[in-house]
Amino acid sequence: MIHPTALVDPGASLADDVEVGPYAIIGDGVRLADGCKVAAGAQLIGRVEVGAGTSIGNGAIIGADPQHLTFVPETVSGVRIGKDNTIRELVTIHRSAAADGWTMVGDDNFLMAGVHLAHDVVLGDGNVIANNCLLAGHVEVGSRTFLGGGSVFHQFIRLGDLCMTQGNSAISKDVPPYCTAYRLNRLAGLNAIGLRRAGFSPALRSELKGVYRAAYASADPFREAVAKLTEKPDWQPETKCLLEALARPSPKGVCFPKSN
Repeated sequence: MIHPTALVDPGASLADDVEVGPYAIIGDGVRLADGCKVAAGAQLIGRVEVGAGTSIGNGAIIGADPQHLTFVPETVSGVRIGKDNTIRELVTIHRSAAADGWTMVGDDNFLMAGVHLAHDVVLGDGNVIANNCLLAGHVEVGSRTFLGGGSVFHQFIRLGDLCMTQGNSAISKDVPPYCTAYRLNRLAGLNAIGLRRAGFSPALRSELKGVYRAAYASADPFREAVAKLTEKPDWQPETKCLLEALARPSPKGVCFPKSN
């Protein structure tokens, strides 16, 4: 299952059925679980752990040093990838910049060609990241998001569950769960189609829509409006998740709809 031109370090650990294509490089410390596939020309460098059933496309580079001006190459860190992910050609995933840290990818994600995950990115489950998306260091992504092709994301921001971004967006603030963002830090409303496909009931979608409007269209200052909404005790869990993201964003702040 390993092509004769592939270079596999003796210190790597590969399950018996792993497939490694021509000219791929598997470095010391790499661990590949059952059913993994590494296509031609891919490179897995250093402390990289890959879960069962994950495929890695042509020319992908996983585990390289972070692009951080003060990074010390002797730092011990790595990349940890879950199961059943599809990582297409020329994807780059850099290892953590912190000692004993990990850049993390969950399960069942689809990273299209040219995606870049910088050091210390944390990616949940079931996300679709379209071609040439660039995620800077320490970006946190929830689950079941869709990030449009060519979008770029500033370091240290959070992208909530089931959010969506328009292609070619430039995002430097948090995108709340269940919301759609576009252009430069703008919200277009809830990800209505995504919520329906995810099985959110009409009642829950209506509740989320009401909270979104009450937070962003209130006559009160935004923080006061969110605080008042948070005081209500009987929200559904998903609504509480949205309110938590609005009340306690990252230091970068949260995206807003376009003002009139």
